[in-house]
Amino acid sequence: MGAGVKQADILIVNARVQTLDGEGTRGNSIAIGGNEIIFIGDAAAAQALAHKATRRIDAQGASALPGFIESHMHIFSGAAELDQLHLTGVKGFAALAEKANAYAAARPELKLIVAQGADYTILSKEERLTRHHLDRIVPDRPFMMFSPDHHTAWANSAALERAGILAGRDVGVGSEIVMGEDGLATGELREGGAIDPVRALGGAGRERLGLETGGEPEVAPSPEERQADREIIRRGLAHCARHGITSFHNMDGNFYQLELLDEIDRESGLPVRACIPFHMKNFMKLSALEKASEMHRRYRSERLSSGFVKLFMDGVIDSGTAVMAEGYADPEVKNGDPLFSAEHFNEIAIEADRRQLQIAVHAIGDGAVARVLDGYEAAANANGRRDSRHRVEHIEVILPQDIERFARLGVVASMQPPHPPGTMGLPLEPTIGLIGERRWAYSYAWQTLREAGVRLAFGSDWPVSDINPLRGIHAAVTRRAWKKGLPEQRQSLSQTLLGYTADGAWTEFKEDRKGRLKPGMLADIVVLSDDIESVNRQEIDKLQPVVTICDGRITFEG
Repeated sequence: MGAGVKQADILIVNARVQTLDGEGTRGNSIAIGGNEIIFIGDAAAAQALAHKATRRIDAQGASALPGFIESHMHIFSGAAELDQLHLTGVKGFAALAEKANAYAAARPELKLIVAQGADYTILSKEERLTRHHLDRIVPDRPFMMFSPDHHTAWANSAALERAGILAGRDVGVGSEIVMGEDGLATGELREGGAIDPVRALGGAGRERLGLETGGEPEVAPSPEERQADREIIRRGLAHCARHGITSFHNMDGNFYQLELLDEIDRESGLPVRACIPFHMKNFMKLSALEKASEMHRRYRSERLSSGFVKLFMDGVIDSGTAVMAEGYADPEVKNGDPLFSAEHFNEIAIEADRRQLQIAVHAIGDGAVARVLDGYEAAANANGRRDSRHRVEHIEVILPQDIERFARLGVVASMQPPHPPGTMGLPLEPTIGLIGERRWAYSYAWQTLREAGVRLAFGSDWPVSDINPLRGIHAAVTRRAWKKGLPEQRQSLSQTLLGYTADGAWTEFKEDRKGRLKPGMLADIVVLSDDIESVNRQEIDKLQPVVTICDGRITFEG
């Protein structure tokens, strides 16, 4: 072999290679040398790059794709939830009681029993869950259940009493302890300010700091606690790799998460590339953005980086905490309160943009989306237009006039295929009733935004939804309209794959290194159990990753 020609450490053969390189390049073999792709093409040419120690992977005619880029998730809290009670698909009081009692009996040591994924209509469409229901299931131990969106929780009386909120408490703007006619809490808690007092019963909660406070642990964790936290994150990273994910954009962050990930990277190399933000909260001073800049200065490798600021503008539709421009369709539901005033958000957007930081804002209601776009427009006017790639997260409802503005400002639509009601088992109500039929055409408007020239990046919001990108792809290509005559928002397979790969890489300014398969790009690859182009669209969610490769290393093998 000639001097300077790299040899292959790994060969993937007998594959249907989808490069997604924008040029339609195809092949049946991929050669990897070190952490980069060195060849894509036919088997004979690939074999010429092999040596005695080359690892061969036979794809058996299945797809080889760029590794999935998960553009919206929460690694630390998601990993911690893997061991909690999961109620997805559970319906009715009897089924709930059976699951909860079995879980509680098996874990007598827990200070707080926590369940995830309880539908707002878990009892029925008519009956709302209260503490009295939970008291009948777990009467003597603190017990709390979360809705799938994590913005609402329900706690039993023992939990409310020990947290000191049974009689209510001021929990700040955007949060609410729902009170009953008897003057006591019903058990329904909306948003973090109301939920946190109960959550604190469970222990340290370091996995939530990047989301709840954006700050660091008040008491420095002991070496043993730090090791335990690293192990939690390791489980989360392995969960990502098992699902073919090679990069993720985290949507909460602090120095502690970055330090833990950096320690894992130094010990054994991260199996998944991580991008972690600074989480700006509404109680922070503008000078707090210096921390975001320092995070960006310290962490900017190809495996671990920072460089963006995350904020929340509103809550979610189902709890009435999302901000709607004209309120909810149900007049009895009070509109959500913006978490930042227009002036405050504009000030933050201008300063973050001036620091060359990317901005990502959770905005679900059309009123919240409009306020975020106003801030991005203010930043462009103050600092001059640049390739900022600022993002809006979720965009579940948008004003018609903001669709063109989204494109004009070059803002990324970070959207989640598992989220529309009626998708992946989610019930239609109460969400579509709260949105109201006149806004359905502008709800979860993936294709409408795409046709306007907006770049879409796809993710799951794990642990809010199943992290599995193949389920997300299935949701995107099989989505059905809620009513005949609504605009078609279903995505093509090629659009969806780009949303989970190349467009995610572009969103984090890494399009020259990942998201596509071509020589010189990082070796981030997933091999599936079948050919994703050939299987019936309805069967895509049955596919599984059989090999995940990140940075030239096999990180999962099924």
